[in-house]
Amino acid sequence: MAIITLTTDLGDKDFYQAALKGSILSQLPGANIVDITHNVSAFNIQQAAFILKNSFHYFPKSTVHLIGIDSVFNEQTRYLALKYKDHFFVGSDNGIFSLLFDEAPSEIVELNIMQDLKYLHFPLSDIFSKAASHLAKGGRLKDIGIHVNAIEEKTTLQPVIEPSLIRGSVIYVDSFQNIITNITKDLFTSVQRNRDFTLFFKRNESISQLSWHYNEVPEGEKLCLFGISNHLEIAINKGNASGLLGLYLGDIVRIEFHP
Repeated sequence: MAIITLTTDLGDKDFYQAALKGSILSQLPGANIVDITHNVSAFNIQQAAFILKNSFHYFPKSTVHLIGIDSVFNEQTRYLALKYKDHFFVGSDNGIFSLLFDEAPSEIVELNIMQDLKYLHFPLSDIFSKAASHLAKGGRLKDIGIHVNAIEEKTTLQPVIEPSLIRGSVIYVDSFQNIITNITKDLFTSVQRNRDFTLFFKRNESISQLSWHYNEVPEGEKLCLFGISNHLEIAINKGNASGLLGLYLGDIVRIEFHP
């Protein structure tokens, strides 16, 4: 089964998403097109990378993941197709791949598919859809591009680590208004070393216990847990944690560990 996933900032209001899907189906009528999201904030590669990084590995091997973030024509930006952990990815070399992958891809090509000038400003429905359809048919990377050795590197803000402290930040707020930080479970465990902790954030709020699930506290009460992304989340059981706690993208959280 040919599976192509879509992660874009096209939204649901305009015709752009339909144009992209129609282009893919015109080349590969039997394609199984799966929307990961079209509601990434415009040009926000960090947000797109977080969403795709936490979802692509649920798909079968050889799935093709088309990324349409900050993909408008730019003479300085390359269009790439890559193989990573037996999945294929197609997108602009704007730094998103370095945020998405934990290690180097096994194969990278710069796409050399002829650009249709009619779609110069919208390569998603031209070069990207052609590349994704080719790969979904079982085609080889080397048939649609020239081998390259590296991708554009981008970095994100990393937690500050001290012997008894982790200072992190909010990197994502999901549709339920749960607050996701850049503190991973592995990092937390390595610094904690079985000690008690207190998580501090805005308005002098604090939490001193990890929960296993959202319903472990009464409705309307705050909690923290490691969610499906393995990142530390701050939530309110059946409540709007971001709005009620005043925590938004980029805000600082602090974990202190006690003897």
